[in-house]
Amino acid sequence: MSIERAPFSQKEYDRRLAKTRKAMAADGLDVMIATDPSNMAWLTGYDGWSFYVHQAVIVTHDAPPHWWGRRMDANGALRTVWIPDNHIHSYSDDYVMSPTLHAMDTLADLVKSLGHGDARIGVEMENYYYSARAHQVLTAALHDATIRDATGLVNWQRGIKSDEEIVFMKNAARISELIVSTALAKAKPGLPKNELVSDIYKTMIKGVDDIWGDYPAIVPMLPSGKDASAAHLTWNGDPMKSGEVTFFELAGCYRRYNVPLCRTVHLGAAPQHIIDASKALTEGLEKGLEQAVAGNRACDIANALTDTLAKAGIDRQGRCGYPIGISYPPDWGERTISLRPQDETILEPGMTFHFMPGLWMDDWGIETTETILITDTGAPYMFTNLPRELTVKP
Repeated sequence: MSIERAPFSQKEYDRRLAKTRKAMAADGLDVMIATDPSNMAWLTGYDGWSFYVHQAVIVTHDAPPHWWGRRMDANGALRTVWIPDNHIHSYSDDYVMSPTLHAMDTLADLVKSLGHGDARIGVEMENYYYSARAHQVLTAALHDATIRDATGLVNWQRGIKSDEEIVFMKNAARISELIVSTALAKAKPGLPKNELVSDIYKTMIKGVDDIWGDYPAIVPMLPSGKDASAAHLTWNGDPMKSGEVTFFELAGCYRRYNVPLCRTVHLGAAPQHIIDASKALTEGLEKGLEQAVAGNRACDIANALTDTLAKAGIDRQGRCGYPIGISYPPDWGERTISLRPQDETILEPGMTFHFMPGLWMDDWGIETTETILITDTGAPYMFTNLPRELTVKP
């Protein structure tokens, strides 16, 4: 495919490749095999719903990356990647869901044909898309190579976003604002949850103006009442009820760039303890944002939140955020930095985070979150602009 049809400029892909190669050299790797579809897309532009079968991007130090995957998906690579057509390789359907054949044997053959059969090779072992069986077959087939775990090597290179990426995230943020606003406006007693989700999806995919909506890496989550005590429940066909709180964890997505945003609604008069908790959560969020400054550490954001909530008598445990950007299901996080007391990673301009200090109590929960960009001028850039207080609807 011509670079003119790729999501980003050649200069941008060259930047990404240079960063990855530098990290490979520092780690003593000749070859990097990326099987995470987010990393594959970031490196080459590949975009297809094919991550349920084995596929990869192979990065070396001396040539454009190689795409490898199922034969019926090779045309998808031809349509979406910037790399030369002769760097697209595929295996037949005989290897798909076969009890006797495994696609990793064909990947090993490709690596050997490229002259790297005895190379130092990195693979992403802690990865949703790289199975134990895949690793077993690959290492057996590449018995002369040194295969090492390089989980996160490419992920860490994605942390500081380029100007081109920030444009995509700003587009996604406009969709985020609209879908959360739609959810809050339409929520009412008696409305079946699935009907509300259908409105959310319609808004999400239709997009805003000429900004079309992509599918987010996580489905809408909007538990109510006691279900809201759990962070990751989705929806059912039950009607919304007066006297219950519902949080909306949603994300606008543009060309695979996700910008999550969470807000909470209470139908009917809200109990004082939920009102008080919401105010404390908002204050903690804002105190954390004050620490989201280049040169500070990831833990500074988390500690500011935790200390503020503690003063309100709320003991919150666990991390409260993570980097976000390009991603595929089942997760929109980059799986590198965590906003928690133990993480001392230095914040740098260009990093983007979903700061999400949700509260999940014994029989209720609330979420108020922001997606932010660390800047070189002090305060973080807020991708969205919606009121943070609890929405109460009689």
